[in-house]
Amino acid sequence: MGSVSFDFAGETVIVTGGSSGIGREIALEFGDAGATVVNADVREDPIEDAFTVPTHEAIREAGGEATYVEVDVAEPDQLREAVATAREYGGVDVMVNNAGIYTRGPLRTLDPDDYDRVQDVNVKGVFYGCQAAAADMIDRGVEGTILVNSSTESELAERDQVHYSASKGAVKMIVRGAARELAEFGIRVAAVAPGHIDTIPGGGDTGATQESHDAGELLKTVPLGRVGSVEDVAPAFLFLASDAADYVTGEQFFIDGGLRTY
Repeated sequence: MGSVSFDFAGETVIVTGGSSGIGREIALEFGDAGATVVNADVREDPIEDAFTVPTHEAIREAGGEATYVEVDVAEPDQLREAVATAREYGGVDVMVNNAGIYTRGPLRTLDPDDYDRVQDVNVKGVFYGCQAAAADMIDRGVEGTILVNSSTESELAERDQVHYSASKGAVKMIVRGAARELAEFGIRVAAVAPGHIDTIPGGGDTGATQESHDAGELLKTVPLGRVGSVEDVAPAFLFLASDAADYVTGEQFFIDGGLRTY
């Protein structure tokens, strides 16, 4: 099989929720491709036991440029601070709204606070992230790219996840609406929608979009016969941010092993 490489030298990329899970892999791969990476997360250290080095330090150790800024994406002022940090490196060229939380709970008993927190992070965080990045790109006259980590649950409902599915359905429409509004400025907006990905049990405020499930149960619904990995997901973000996707906007790119065909 062939291989693909990307070159983002001279560009600055913000990745929200870049300390762990899918977000960490996205940040590392943009760093490997030459981008300056700003990891905007609520915590600096990864939550995976396998990793002891923070994302920005790992990128630096590999010869790249990166920094960390503490950000709760539910707070628009903090997202604007992340964009201001990117300005120190020339300004944001690619915004990756990756941060998200994933919880389970039945509709009839879900606590209102749990519902609100999922919407605050998954929906408001994406909206405010798009807002902050677009303002900077337009101010600088840059035809940048805004990307979002969505989910197959934007289209497929699963049991005990109404609140989470609702948040990802909203994300899908934010992407479409923002793509229409920002096209006149040459700014593209798109989403990657992972299926069942082996990341972090329970998600947390880390950008992980799926909790870990029993692999045997998952394989029953995945035609390709395996659970996905963060390495399956991250390259799609680089593709969508690259010139190869210059005519793509307002779309969701599904990475689900065929789950939606089940």
